Amino acid sequence: MAGRLKSSIMSAFKMHGLSLRIEASKFLVEALDPVNEVEREEWLDRIIEAVQKQPLESSMIDRVTLEAAVQDCVQGGEEDSDQVFSVIDAFDIPKFDYNSERKKFIPSTALRSLHGQATDKAQLFRDRYTVLFQRTSRHELFTPAVMGANPEHQTKKFQLRPVEYLLGSVAKLGEIIVLGMVTQLKPGSYYLEDPTGAVKMDLSQTNFHNGLFTENCFVLAEGWYEDQVFHVTAFGFPPPEPAKTTRAYFGNINFFGGPSATCAKASTKLRVMERENEDAMIVFLSDVWLDDSKVMEKLRVLFTGYSEICPTAFVLCGNFTSSPFGSSHIKTLKESFRGLGNLIAQFPSLVESSRFIFVPGSQDPGPGNVLPRPAIPDCVTEELRRKVPNATFTTNPCRIQYCTQEIVVFREDMVTKMCRNCVKFPTDRDISTHA
Repeated sequence: MAGRLKSSIMSAFKMHGLSLRIEASKFLVEALDPVNEVEREEWLDRIIEAVQKQPLESSMIDRVTLEAAVQDCVQGGEEDSDQVFSVIDAFDIPKFDYNSERKKFIPSTALRSLHGQATDKAQLFRDRYTVLFQRTSRHELFTPAVMGANPEHQTKKFQLRPVEYLLGSVAKLGEIIVLGMVTQLKPGSYYLEDPTGAVKMDLSQTNFHNGLFTENCFVLAEGWYEDQVFHVTAFGFPPPEPAKTTRAYFGNINFFGGPSATCAKASTKLRVMERENEDAMIVFLSDVWLDDSKVMEKLRVLFTGYSEICPTAFVLCGNFTSSPFGSSHIKTLKESFRGLGNLIAQFPSLVESSRFIFVPGSQDPGPGNVLPRPAIPDCVTEELRRKVPNATFTTNPCRIQYCTQEIVVFREDMVTKMCRNCVKFPTDRDISTHA
């Protein structure tokens, strides 16, 4: 029994690029042996998470480091993991950097600012490429074939090539697949760019897969290369990866944000609470023009209908006024929120049981067209917040975590912008199948 437990512990740490010293493995076997098998895997994931948060000098873990990790899990394992509902604004979202050598995500130590430097834009695309490349490389189409397996039972395998592989060749190359970013370095000429270089693309004979492809988006391009031109025959997005597969590689790191150190999906308590409360609902509304009497009347009808069966939350997205410009805009907005506060206060059950989340629109008060958009100022919303204590004014975009569900709210006409700037508009003109 102890031998099988030690083997599973060593395998779990090895999957995260870590190794245990003999005294450390003995300690962990003794600590986890009394735990039943159902909870043992969850405890092991939490211990590994705690180890990864410590300043490790090497991938070899000693007993002192492991004891500190176990102590952290025992003391803080239950304090935040049962947070049922939380709103994470854009400025509190955790940022991780992928370390290619250690093959793991490490919390970023870089300073974050709404007004970045010129180098930050290039770094953004480099980071995005690194994350997509490591994920795409794990896909079954790009993993190496298993030695000794029956070729008839294996799917065809491909190999991702960097742009420099094309640029360094003087001969014709066929059946090449490259992961890169679509750019327009010269007017009317599209290039495929990655950290190793940029190559001109010929899209005249390209078969575009489903999707809206714009500049600065990352794609998988397949084709042949000759005379310094990449003739693309197929164009598509990198394949997605199920969250379960990602957690198998990186553990229960909380990429989403919120008070918990581990992701909500790993919480048994939250999973049970979600299962027991199947009737829970979140109501989403957009373009809630509070200065329009018709909108306010419809909101009254809505609140009346939900007052007997209170939703978990109402998410109201801007714009919050029908006329977003003019010298009286702030005054109108303040009066409108006061009126909404008076309306909600007429339904005590909603005030007590439901949360009200307000996400600003592009024409609400804020710094022009800069994203992320900060929350509506407190001076405008103070009267509503006084009458509705459960009101939360957050950024655009923001994230909402309910039990194990992770929701991203982004109030922006993205489809319209993408259609206007796509490399090639879909020939079937059915945007619903591409967006």
